[in-house]
Amino acid sequence: MNNENLWFLNTLVQIRVSESEGNDRTSLTEHRVPYGDSPPLHLHVSEDEVFYILEGEFRVQADKEQKRVGPGDVVLVPKGMPHTYRVESRSGGHFLTLTRGGGFERFVRAMSRPAEREGLPPHAGLPSPEAVAQLVQMAAGYGINFVGPPLQ
Repeated sequence: MNNENLWFLNTLVQIRVSESEGNDRTSLTEHRVPYGDSPPLHLHVSEDEVFYILEGEFRVQADKEQKRVGPGDVVLVPKGMPHTYRVESRSGGHFLTLTRGGGFERFVRAMSRPAEREGLPPHAGLPSPEAVAQLVQMAAGYGINFVGPPLQ
């Protein structure tokens, strides 16, 4: 199995099972995320996404419903459903993501750089409008559409 460490935006992602390793393009990624991390509200056109929370407290929005989840909780987000999360624990969060089809993993790889060390990357601040436009365009190319803002 894989153990590749990537800095994806302001998070650390480890590719545990790559979509290229099996027959149905299943991908298992492990995420370490800082306090307050919240991706824009988005949906995956062709992949269900399963989150398994290992550490930390999260506020998760799937469609219009929000709920709090923590260690041991599982969240299934069917393809096409808008979703996001916000890390509510000061110590950050840690979770696994399971997808099938390869789009999410390929997006993470395209938007990442090899991690220079264990742990989160240096915080770069808010992205420029140009960086946001690039992120939106890249995501769409992998079947991920941004449909709203991050959670506050």
